Amino acid sequence: MPADGPVKHPPPVTRTARAADAAEIAAIYGHYVRTALATFETDPPDAAEMARRLQQVRERGLPCLVAEVEGRVAGYAYAAPYRPRPAYRFTVENSVYVHPAHQRKGLGRLLLTELIAACEAAGCRQMVAVIGDGRNAASIGLHEALGFRRVGVLRSVGFKFGRWVDTVLMQRPLGESR
Repeated sequence: MPADGPVKHPPPVTRTARAADAAEIAAIYGHYVRTALATFETDPPDAAEMARRLQQVRERGLPCLVAEVEGRVAGYAYAAPYRPRPAYRFTVENSVYVHPAHQRKGLGRLLLTELIAACEAAGCRQMVAVIGDGRNAASIGLHEALGFRRVGVLRSVGFKFGRWVDTVLMQRPLGESR
């Protein structure tokens, strides 16, 4: 019997990341480590390392979220301390990664929107994005759409894939600091 239009898939579900998600998160992140300038890491961490990193985020009381599509982790986002010194304790740096098969479907926006809200609820005052590669239009556009503004560019601070790469710094006030 022919279908009556496009197949409807259930909407993505966001939730707090669990230790059991570490392998899927590592696979998503590993893709970016191997193929993109979104991260300056050069060796993909394994699931055990990702589980350790997730635990560190939780121990700091910061959010780490996943987006599930049909029961599989399709993307994740987390907040980490911007810098270790105590004066920075109300400022976080965000990271958002979406599985390549789920890009351009709104998952990055969904995850970052929920991450911002969770950080505001946790009492954070500023969120910083450190975006690898000044030509990363998708990430820059996502952050701009959610209220981040460009505050600087660090020129040629990373060397990956045989070339020097910039980072774009973006910032967004949170909660009462708006």
